[in-house]
Parts: sequence; C-alpha cells; structure tokens
Amino acid sequence: MRIEEHEIGIEQVATGMYVCRLDRPWTETPFPLQGFLVGSESQVSVLRRYCSRVWIDLERGRDAPDAPLQTLASPQPRAEALIGNRQYVDSSSVEEEIPLARETLDAVSLLTAKIIDDLRAGAILSPQDVEVAAASIVKSVLRNADAFFLVSAMRKRDAYGYSHAINCGALAAAFGRTLGLPEEILVELASGGLLLDVGKTRLPEALLTHPGPLDLAQMQQARGHVGLSLQILAENGLHGVSVHDMVGSHHERCDGSGYPDGLKGTFIPMFARMAAIIDSFDAMTSDRPHAPAMPRHDALQSIYRERGALYQAELVEQFISCLGVYPTGSLVELRTGEVAVVMAQNPARRLRPRVMLLTDADKHLRTRFESLDLMLQPDDLSPQMDILRPLPLGAHGLDPSELYL
Repeated sequence: MRIEEHEIGIEQVATGMYVCRLDRPWTETPFPLQGFLVGSESQVSVLRRYCSRVWIDLERGRDAPDAPLQTLASPQPRAEALIGNRQYVDSSSVEEEIPLARETLDAVSLLTAKIIDDLRAGAILSPQDVEVAAASIVKSVLRNADAFFLVSAMRKRDAYGYSHAINCGALAAAFGRTLGLPEEILVELASGGLLLDVGKTRLPEALLTHPGPLDLAQMQQARGHVGLSLQILAENGLHGVSVHDMVGSHHERCDGSGYPDGLKGTFIPMFARMAAIIDSFDAMTSDRPHAPAMPRHDALQSIYRERGALYQAELVEQFISCLGVYPTGSLVELRTGEVAVVMAQNPARRLRPRVMLLTDADKHLRTRFESLDLMLQPDDLSPQMDILRPLPLGAHGLDPSELYL
C-alpha cells in the first residue's frame, strides 16, 4: 500500500476531503480523531481557525487541484514495499489477554536476561532465543497490544538494559501492526527492537551508569556501541537485513544530525526510521542514570515537535496513532479531579481512552478501583470526565506497579 497525501493551504479545504494531518498537534484542536472526513462547512470553518495548512488522504477523500504529492513510502523500492495493507483486529479483550500477557512477559524477561547476561560473560548469542522471544511478543501484541503494554507498565522495572530491550521489541511489533505489516515482518521488527543496544554489553559498566553528562571522549565511546552491536550480530550469524538496518541505523536522524554515518531522510532504512522513534520514546519514558522518566504523553509530544527534523513526520503520526494520545499505562488526572491509569485505547476517540480510577477527586486512594470508558459517557453529563493532563509516575504517591489492578 502506498499512502498518498496532498499538502494544501487551508483556503483549499472543502467538504468531501479526508484530512489526515495538520500543521499542529491534534491535541491542540477540537477534533477528537487523528484523521476525519470533512462533512460540513462548519468543520471547514473550525479548521481555518486552527490551521494554516493540512494534508489530505487521496485514498479516503476528494483531491484538491494542483496540490503537491507527498508519500509515506520511501523512494527506495525495498522500503516502499514494507508499508502493508494487513488489517488486524484484537482477538482477545484486555481482561482476557492480561494473564497471557503476564506469562509472555515473564518468559520474555527470562530469555532477554539470558541473552544479555550471556553476552556480558562473553558467551555466544543464540539466534533461536531471540526468535522465540520476538515471536512470543508478537503473538501477544496481535491478540491485544493494550494488555501487553498495561502489564509491562504495571511491573517493577528491571535494569534499564533488560527493560529497554523488551519494551523496544513490543513497541516495534505494535508499530508494525499499525502499519499493516505481515506477521513474519513483525517478528523481524521485534527481534531488531530486542537487539538495538546489544553492543552496550561490551562497554564498561561505569560508562553506562554515569550519572551526568558525558565528556567528548566518553560520548565517542558510548556511540561506539552501534559498531559493537553489528559486530555481535555478525559473530553470531544474525545476518537478516531488517535487524541489521535497525541495529546499525537507529541513531541516525532525518536531518542528518545522527550517527554513526550522518544519513539523511530516506537514505536511512525504513525500519531504522521506525526504530529511532521507538528507541527515543522508551528512553524518554524510562528512568536512566542521568534523567528521570517522562510521562508517556509528554514523550510523544517531544517526539512530535521534532517531526520532519529528527524523525520522519509521517511515521511520527503513525506512531501516535499506534499508542494513542495518552498511551496505555499512563497516569492521568481527569477534569473532575480523579487520578486514573489508562487501561486501553479507543481508536475512534483517541482523547477518551478506557481508564481505571485510582483516587477520588481529593486524591485519596479508592478502596475499590473502578473501570471507566471515557468514550461511553452521556453527552449531557456535566462535568464531562475528560482527561485534564498527564501525570508523572509517582504523582500523588501513586505507582501503578505497587497497586493491584
């Protein structure tokens, strides 16, 4: 599938067009969906109040004359072919998948720890272990991605290296699912996510746990993990192009400011452009020696602000579509004062996910947690229980991993 978009000025917008992208974050507009068919002149008027330029999807709506064509696909034939048309539907509810997701996460955690510990000890990397871990992640994500991300958020974090590998593997699988890629490609993506930073097993522990900014020599040494990762893949017979692309180029940036080769735009392999977003998001939302974790919503906003510069803009939009404006596992405060954790996404109303209420309006912990689907509220309910803002982990003394949900 080749996604074709036209960029047009706001004065060209008309009914019958499908608006798929704005020149500002969707969360700064009244539109609840990331993409909609313009059905009335009133919607056109609202768009004109908020935007100067928009992008329209030719697959879903009418065109505008003389508008420049843009595509999500890379001009490189191999990358173009990776945008798929597979339509996935959850086969399990969040509740049904949670126990299976826990089992999967436990098993994958053991395998990931074995992979990393073996490498640190100088042992070989087992391609079979990687494939088993990746395939297990993919099967759970395909059944219900929200459940896997929720279980992951509810767990006490392992050391950053273990957690980062698992999270990147799961994010890669979910991202590929959103793009409609076939299951065998999702396993490759998850494998690449698991192995992004294996070269760090050959770096000094003192460098990895350094609490402050690195000096120039330390920075160069740290950046050397990319080459070490590729060396490990070669030594252990992992020659797949997709995994090699992700591992070797996930620190490249679309504006050429990345490393190790300073590649720009579509000279960066497609999977590596995806991996750059995945790697950055999980790093931002994890506690690291030099920086505390950011709320997931804030991390997405940070990545969104760098679209078109550090990250491919179209892929950023798709990644936000994959995770939701308030990703599963996020702590949020509702407009009515309650604190909740996001349990599952509502693709039709991304600003109104399903949540679990943890406190009352005075921020006192509830004796009994209550599930609430923000999309199913009556329109005449006042005040509406909408999300007011995201909260950092630990806000109001709340850590979802310490609560029984």
